[in-house]
Amino acid sequence: MSTITIIGSGITGVTTAYALAARGYSVTVFDRQRYPAMDTSFANGGQLSASNAEVWNNAATIMKGLRWMLRKDAPLLLNPSPSLHKYTWLAEFIGQIRHYRRNTIQTTKLAIAARQHLFDLADRERIAFDLERRGILHICANKAEFDAASHVNELLREGGLDRHPVTPAEMHAIEPALQGDHYGGFFTPSDATGDIHKFTRGLAAACERKGVRFVFGAQVSDIRADSEGVLTCWQEGSSRNELRTQGAVICAGIGSRRIASMLGDRVNIYPVKGYSITVNLTDEASQKAAPRVSLLDEAAKIVTSRLGQDRFRVAGTAELNGENRDIRADRIKPLVHWVERLFPGVCTAQVVPWAGLRPMTPNMMPRVGRGKKRNIFYNTGHGHLGWTLSAVTAEMVADEIMTRDGGAQRH
Repeated sequence: MSTITIIGSGITGVTTAYALAARGYSVTVFDRQRYPAMDTSFANGGQLSASNAEVWNNAATIMKGLRWMLRKDAPLLLNPSPSLHKYTWLAEFIGQIRHYRRNTIQTTKLAIAARQHLFDLADRERIAFDLERRGILHICANKAEFDAASHVNELLREGGLDRHPVTPAEMHAIEPALQGDHYGGFFTPSDATGDIHKFTRGLAAACERKGVRFVFGAQVSDIRADSEGVLTCWQEGSSRNELRTQGAVICAGIGSRRIASMLGDRVNIYPVKGYSITVNLTDEASQKAAPRVSLLDEAAKIVTSRLGQDRFRVAGTAELNGENRDIRADRIKPLVHWVERLFPGVCTAQVVPWAGLRPMTPNMMPRVGRGKKRNIFYNTGHGHLGWTLSAVTAEMVADEIMTRDGGAQRH
């Protein structure tokens, strides 16, 4: 196949488009939004974090979720209202606990490989995206948190990650702006942060320079695959359009489940909502008081990124509430209060809230590879690690397509 359709222009869709264009394919990307990276790739936590590769399928996560069900400000919140998809997804999620160790190690290996791919892309295409290669500091408030993180650390190190324990004094030396009492932590010097939206928009421009066609404002109404190729039908306003290509890659985030069902595939993705705030550091005192090193707070399930001189991104929480993009004040307040408690010198007068829907599979592993039809492929379901894993899964799916084609497109 020499012509490929990609559904979705978030981080996975755009990295996939770039990987295929680099191999000589003619690529068309469809997205319902007006620009690339306008959904989950808009304002996430910003971490390129192999140190956050632990999958969530463990008994501790289930118990915390049950304890937190009645707390509106809980880091993990489950709307108990009836939903067949939600509860069947949760049943499969629980069933994957037995694969927790294997999947955590495998995700760590993928994340380590992905970071270098992404850095190479940024260098090659000269993409400015507020990259900070200062590592990620995981902070623990007490011994119980530290002991739990130590167990996870064994798995991450088995996956090849250099992540080591640090004392409170070492934590302060790594990030002098950090306030409060902490039992200890872990530091991953090879991790990084950056602005996913800036990167994806920059890479989309690079794709266009390579001849990739983007069709925005396109709501895909139907997609069919047969031995002759793939027919994609979409709406643009009141007009209906069609395009036939030889193959397709589905990178549609939470929309991948609907698209896959049209093609006879089951891709069990559930939308797990996450929130973020971007604190605008409008004065010199706030800029000095905000941390430069990225943080991961174990107890609060909060991550941070410093985006240039004047922005501080704080993200966290997981909410199972269906396809709901409402920005709730009771979910934003804990993020603001966390900043005020740990970084009291940061002014929070200008805070921009955001919510996005992470596309999560029950086993927390991305769906990468071929569907039932030999010309349909998937690169989706990356959950909270889409930014971290996208550069390597794009290469994986592009290589699989090349293998199917016998390498004929490479030049």
